[in-house]
Amino acid sequence: MVTRDTDVIQTGDSLHGRHVLLGITGGIAAVESVKLARELRRHGAELTVVMTPSAQRIITPLAVRWASQAEVITDWDGDLSVLNSVDAVLVAPATRDVMASHIHGLQHGPLMMALSVARSRTVPVLMIPSMHQDLATDPVTDEIVEELRQQSVHVLWGPDEEGKRKTPSPRIVVAHLCHHLNKRLPKRRHVVVTLGATRSPIDDVRFVQNTSTGATGWAIADHLHRHGHNVTCVAGLTTAVEPEWLPLVLRTPTPQAMLAECLALANDPIDAWIHAAAVLDYVVGQPAEGKLASQQGPLAVELVEHEKHIQALESACQHAVRIGFKLESGIKQNDLIHRAVAQIGQANMTAVVANRLEDIGVTGKPRGYLVDRQGAHFVLEDQARLNDALLTLVQRGPEGSN
Repeated sequence: MVTRDTDVIQTGDSLHGRHVLLGITGGIAAVESVKLARELRRHGAELTVVMTPSAQRIITPLAVRWASQAEVITDWDGDLSVLNSVDAVLVAPATRDVMASHIHGLQHGPLMMALSVARSRTVPVLMIPSMHQDLATDPVTDEIVEELRQQSVHVLWGPDEEGKRKTPSPRIVVAHLCHHLNKRLPKRRHVVVTLGATRSPIDDVRFVQNTSTGATGWAIADHLHRHGHNVTCVAGLTTAVEPEWLPLVLRTPTPQAMLAECLALANDPIDAWIHAAAVLDYVVGQPAEGKLASQQGPLAVELVEHEKHIQALESACQHAVRIGFKLESGIKQNDLIHRAVAQIGQANMTAVVANRLEDIGVTGKPRGYLVDRQGAHFVLEDQARLNDALLTLVQRGPEGSN
């Protein structure tokens, strides 16, 4: 609960226990530093800030100190011993002068010293350039960026708007930093997450569709991505906001398209599958061409059973962690657990997240139950607990799931 104007609400833990050095240079985008510092703290980062003299002419150290709740180093008199303990360096905005100076090892200020220490210690560095488009498209800028990337510096460009390459939003920047930092951790996996609703056409303008916003799948994918995993999303129809920083989202509106995409992905080594999509159990048997005429009386539509994706993918995914979802209605908790165990056995799953339609969105009711092969079940109070539970299973890997 926020009690002071300096507090933030924790929205993630992917930077928990991580010490991030935020470098602010003299681009006009330095005005976004307050928002960026607070977004870093929302994901658990401990901050130290270094501001160049030109940055201090755009935004005051007092404002940045308020936002970061951390020491702000403005000159050589600051405590530079922290440079030996940082886990990542984020420079936002990064002027071309700072980028070029880092390549050549120039030491005109504490920020350049911090970058040199990071290079010698192979600490992850993320730079966010901000400049006019004419400068961004200068071939010399391309050479600088390429050389930085050769030195393992991650450079993230923002959108081209109003003749400028602006900085991405703080949420995008922090999501990239989380992934860039955590992908170095052990047991990072390649994960496929299916999500969203699917539809089946009645004719060329009408369809039957189940209900799913995709919010659960997006939240799971985002959590795994921020923790450094290589996430591929196979998404049906969604209404929830898609995290725009996810690297690969494949759109598959029908059950047939979703299954085909999953089978294609299974040709490559996939460490974990999370089947969060709401896939139609029944599809239209014979869709009509064109548009069926209106006001012609009752319309009979034949629905035929469609194959279960988790069963169709069993042989292709037999060496991976596989987590399914099971939604039931009008049954008791014990029966819900029994049906989840049955699904695990039928499709050789690692675990199933089971919940009841009546409980969704009801205060005091759990988000669901995580059920394993032995029938043991664990209450998942909310989406955050669900995300953490699946993260644990993914990182444990198939060898730890038996």
